[in-house]
Parts: sequence; structure tokens; C-alpha cells
Amino acid sequence: MSSSAAKRQSKGKANGVSRKKSKLVENDPPALSEEDDDNEDDYDDQRSDDDDVDELAEDNASLRVKGPDHIGVVLLTGGTNWDLNGRKSVPKGCKSVGRNLYEPHLFVPLKDTRVRFVASSCNASHTIFITEDGKALALGRNEKGQLGVKDLIRRDIPTPIEGLPPHAIVNAATGRGHTLLLTDRGAVYSCGDNKNSQCGVKIKEPIISTATRVKYNGPPIVKVGCGAEFSIILDCKGTLYSFGLPEYGQLGHNTNGEYIERAGAINFATIKHPKPIITFVEKTKNKVEILPKPEIRDFACGTNHTVAVDDHKKAYSWGFGGYGRLGHAEPKDEFQPRLIKYFDVQRSGVKYVACGPAFSIAINEFGAVYLFGQMSSRGEANMYPKPVQDLHGWNLRSIGTCAIGLVAAADDSCIVWGSGTTSGELGLGELKKSSAKPCEMKKLDGLYVEQVACGTAHTFLLARDQSEDDKDILASMPEFKPVVS
Repeated sequence: MSSSAAKRQSKGKANGVSRKKSKLVENDPPALSEEDDDNEDDYDDQRSDDDDVDELAEDNASLRVKGPDHIGVVLLTGGTNWDLNGRKSVPKGCKSVGRNLYEPHLFVPLKDTRVRFVASSCNASHTIFITEDGKALALGRNEKGQLGVKDLIRRDIPTPIEGLPPHAIVNAATGRGHTLLLTDRGAVYSCGDNKNSQCGVKIKEPIISTATRVKYNGPPIVKVGCGAEFSIILDCKGTLYSFGLPEYGQLGHNTNGEYIERAGAINFATIKHPKPIITFVEKTKNKVEILPKPEIRDFACGTNHTVAVDDHKKAYSWGFGGYGRLGHAEPKDEFQPRLIKYFDVQRSGVKYVACGPAFSIAINEFGAVYLFGQMSSRGEANMYPKPVQDLHGWNLRSIGTCAIGLVAAADDSCIVWGSGTTSGELGLGELKKSSAKPCEMKKLDGLYVEQVACGTAHTFLLARDQSEDDKDILASMPEFKPVVS
């Protein structure tokens, strides 16, 4: 037995928990409150006018989309120069303030704010915070208006998003330059880069600088997600909708939208408003079989691909297929959701998925963790899901993916994994900025982290602060207060 495995086993016994028997405790996506299930049928009929939908939402005032139950305090590690993160140099005219944090710090601007959810992504240098009372605050890069604060000036202090309705915000997602926000009435708002229609609004402007209602009038939405330049939303009946750039088939509509604009110039026909993903397939060597449309329960977006899980715990993937990130044992792009056969062969259902730029993570119903794709340019490319033995026994509940690594909340600690990271996003300290194998973030040992949200070169952690032990650990942590110019 390796030393790390022995440590996990002894640590589990000390806490009265057998790690080998632990199962995944996932952060469930928002769902309709049980008492509101009868209201779903009121949304069956599509409306062509947004005002009709608003009136319908008011008529069904009892309708609520549930967000996370947990709340906590915000910690930060990694790069805090939002204009530099993910780049080799700061663009002309951008700020140069900010520094790298090589271990977790208490984020002072939100020190006295109770937070329920944090949204960022491997493509983003901006972050959205959803407070206990359902307010949305934005932080970071803003050159495309992705913060929704009426201008294109970056924010080093979390700032309220403009244009949102007086309803609670329960979910959010970030792309490279755009943002989606979900209200507890099941309505979606967006802001930021709209060059490829990834905001899904009526307005044709390339930049949407305040939160604007997405042009959608179907059943209430329960989760939102963003790739680099595309968006996906999930309704309460298990249907996915996508909009934005289809270049690699990431919208799932059996096309990449390619057309010849003029001699020698290829362009892509973007999807301007949410369009349902209807066809799911299973491929064998000799044929393609169209499957009965599944009810999707959860999904995750990478830069140009998506992985989804249905109510029978089957997994599907589509989009850019390079380095095996789709898990189909071949690097081909998939233009529509394709069943990942590996998990059927293993006879194990999938309960949780996460996506990085060029890799995907899946956790099965027994808690085993699988990686497919390539985590770093120097790493191995797994063409199909491969179990991560170093994570055996850990009870992972939330995974964040940065540009070339991941951070996962696990039991009373955090597991990090990634080589080549330099900004401190893995929280390992200044002398060890990365790790080729999964290892513990020592500074958080003993602290229960509810949720992890990684950006291109930064990581926010939502930590529990209920017990005296929690408070003692948090009180001993260094603090980070942004410099505001």
C-alpha cells in the first residue's frame, strides 16, 4: 500500500468512516421544489412573446427553482491579476494590479457575506458569486461586458450585476467572455460577448453589458452551463437546449454550421436562441443507432465539448474530440450526443461529471473516478475513461477545473492535480506550484469545503464555517484584500 493510500485509510478509521465504502455525495443541480411539481405543466405550451412568459411566471408565484442548500465563506488561491490570467502578458490599456496567491487566503471583500454558490470555468478569468439572499455579484475581467455592470472596466471587488429582475438568482455559469444567470423562476439572463450569439438574446449587439433575458419560452430552466463560446441550459423535464458557436459540433445539432462565406473564407452559422437537443445516438463499428430521447439530469461543459448524464445514469458526450476527451476511444468530433459505451460495458452508472479544456472527469455510482482526455500537454491522452487509482477511496463532492488541472472538495480536505500550473491555483505553496499526481492541499486539511470553482488560473473555494473547529482553521488563514486603483 502506498503512503498516501495508508494515510487515507488511517484517517478514515480515525473519523469512524470507511473510505472504501464511501459513495459520491454530489452537489445536485438546481431543481423544482417538490411542492411546485404541478406547475410544470403550465409551461408546456411555447409562447412567442416574452411578456406572456413574464406574466405566466407571475401567475405561478409559487414556482421555485432550488439552489444549493449549503452556505459558507469564500477562500481564494491563484492569480488575482484578472487581465493577465491565462495570458502571457497584460494587453495594452489593461490594469497590471494583482498578485499570485500560492496558498488559500480568506477573501476579504466577502468576509462578512454568506455565499451559496460560486461560478467560474476553465475558460474564464471572471467569477460570479451568489449570496445567501440570492443576489449575484461579479468579479474579474470585463473587456467583453461579461460582468454585466454597464461598462467594460474590470472589477477587483465583487459588484452587483445590473439588469436582473427582483427574483433570487440560484445558478450561474461563465464562458470565456460571457455569463449566464438563472433565477428561481426558471428564467435565464445573460451578458458579455455575443459575437457568436452565445448570449442568446434578441439584441444583435456583439457586447451585452447588462444582464438581459435570454430568448426562451419553454419549461422552467433548472441549470445553466457555458463553454468557451457556446451555452447550454437544462429544463425541468430533462431537455437540453444550446446556442452559440457550433464549430466543433458542441451544440449537439448534428452539424458544425460550416459554410463558405466567400472564396477562401469559411464561417460558421451560429445558433442565436436556445434550440433543443433532440437526437441521441449509440455508435458501433458498423452502424449508428438513434436512441430514445433521455431525460438529462446533469451536464458539464468544457471549452468545446459537453458531457451529460441522464436519469438512468448513462453518460453522453459531444463536441470537439481531440485527445479522447469524449471517451469514445477515438479523437473524432461528435456532432450529436453519443452514448459513452465504456460505462455500459462496466455496468456502472455515472453520477457526476466535470469538464476541463481537453479532458473530462466522471464519477460512477460506487465513487470511482475516471479521467478521459489529456490534462496537460505533457501528460498521457486517455482515449477512453480510465480509473484514477490515486483517488480511490476519496469521497469527492465538487470538482473545479482550471486550464491544466483540477481542484476537488473531498471529505475534510481538498485534492489537487495538475502539472505546469504556475499561478498558485492549486494552493500547494510557492515552492510546489503543481503536482503530476493527485495530492492533498495541506493548508486546507481538516476544513470542509462545500464547493470548488476554478478559472483559467485561479480557484475559489466555498468553505463551511459552522463548527468551532471550522472557525479556528479559518481564523488562522492569511487574508487577501485586493488593491483597488
